[in-house]
Amino acid sequence: MFLTIVTFLFSGCNGNSRNAVTGQEESTVVKMTREQIKSASFGELFEQIEPKDIPEDVFTLVNKDFTVLTAGTPELYNSMIASWGGWGTLFDKPATWCFLRSNRYTLELIRKDKGYTMSYFDDEYKEDIMPFGMQSGGDKMKNTRLTAVQTPAGNMTFKEAKLIIECRLFEITTVSPDDFETDDARKFVVDAYAETNGYHKLVFGEIIKVWVRK
Repeated sequence: MFLTIVTFLFSGCNGNSRNAVTGQEESTVVKMTREQIKSASFGELFEQIEPKDIPEDVFTLVNKDFTVLTAGTPELYNSMIASWGGWGTLFDKPATWCFLRSNRYTLELIRKDKGYTMSYFDDEYKEDIMPFGMQSGGDKMKNTRLTAVQTPAGNMTFKEAKLIIECRLFEITTVSPDDFETDDARKFVVDAYAETNGYHKLVFGEIIKVWVRK
């Protein structure tokens, strides 16, 4: 199996104008309030783009902004934070991968529904998404200030996201300490096993849709 990880470094042009004096781009986007976002429909908030046109680099989105993985249905869904992963090409299709603890409830829903979203948020929503990484179970979903919404394909995400990557599950595979060639990596998976009684999972998904905030 071969996975090519690609970093996208495209600069967006929607809603920007260039200052004639400084030559710098100035944003002309009118920012919506939380109340306006909550009342808007999915189609009013997001537009579809191609995976190759994702407007920010993968290192910032995954490691700094964090990935919010969400799976399930409106009746039962769950989210978690992941900070290890990326995207590229797998089986000649655009794909994502992430490195998850085996005991995550969101992982159970991904297995069940075979579909999930990877969502990214502006810094102002950091306090809203952090509980997804510090709490477990359904209560964190009841208490969040974020607004859950279904995509046209039926996957769960949040209206406040700036970028949504919809995925169809390709594969879930279990890591083994013998697969790692560095001491640090091998120690990490062994120590994690001691905490959860299970090795981490590598989750691969085909990118079926990418949505960005209008």
